[in-house]
Amino acid sequence: MKAGLTNWLTRPLKLGVGGYTVWLKGATRIDWRDSYYFIVTLSWPWFFLSLVTAVLAINVGFALLYLAEPGAIANAHPGSFADAFFFSFETASTVGYGDMYPASFYGHCISAAEIFVGMGFTALTTGLLFIRFARPKARIRYPRNPVIATHEGKPTLMIRIANDRRSLLFDAAAYLSLLLTHPGQNGKPVRRIHELQLIRSRLPMFSLTWTVMHRIDEASPLHGYNATDLQQRDALLIVGVAGHDEMVAARILGTRTYTPGDILFGMRYTEAISIGADGRITADLNAMSGIERDIGPEPELTGWEDRTLHGPD
Repeated sequence: MKAGLTNWLTRPLKLGVGGYTVWLKGATRIDWRDSYYFIVTLSWPWFFLSLVTAVLAINVGFALLYLAEPGAIANAHPGSFADAFFFSFETASTVGYGDMYPASFYGHCISAAEIFVGMGFTALTTGLLFIRFARPKARIRYPRNPVIATHEGKPTLMIRIANDRRSLLFDAAAYLSLLLTHPGQNGKPVRRIHELQLIRSRLPMFSLTWTVMHRIDEASPLHGYNATDLQQRDALLIVGVAGHDEMVAARILGTRTYTPGDILFGMRYTEAISIGADGRITADLNAMSGIERDIGPEPELTGWEDRTLHGPD
């Protein structure tokens, strides 16, 4: 059993990076000095399972301590583990129904210690639950496919995103990166990450839609690439959006990855913003992924934010 635990602790860690799996050899699997990070990153089922396990362990341990001295609990059946366990549960939760109570100095000492442990455990659990519920998450809607279309006479990589919340995102920033496989020394493939420069990387206010654009010119890592080249280079496109949510008063971050098969050449997004005769602006988030052939004049507007910043032509 000890050997199995040692093997588990020294086994390489599995880390998901975009659409790839990376194994970290020599990384610490469990560090009790960083238990906070371990707990908040647990999935909800594992968190509740760990919580129930801790509660049972605490009460079983104190029940055994009560049983160590016969007569420590008044009105408890002699040697009854069930009575000791439920008395422990009532003591730790500070309920104390009154049918059973400490009947000796030893029993009072154990119950006092359990009350201290129970109150601390309750406070800790409450804080962890609050943190897990209050942790803000981005609700950025992404399209099914990035597109490469003509913008201002240049081929441009475009990803249209939308704010899926009623609140505004202030000082929003977009990040676009590309992972490519390059031939390295001795013919071994090397994965390199390229930061793609954006035509506009920040918005003072992100409310409806935003088309993140990277111009494919001579300085672009995508210059001269087609769909086959991206497939051969095992390309991975990563888009990230960060902003300050006014409702939760916190910085949020959302990411999305795309594989080579997701990137469409010669296509462009259909319009998702409409302006009525009364001036009402409507964003159809269901049309976020709508695409059409990149033929004919370029659409005048790609989003309400573009119109707000640049003004009509």
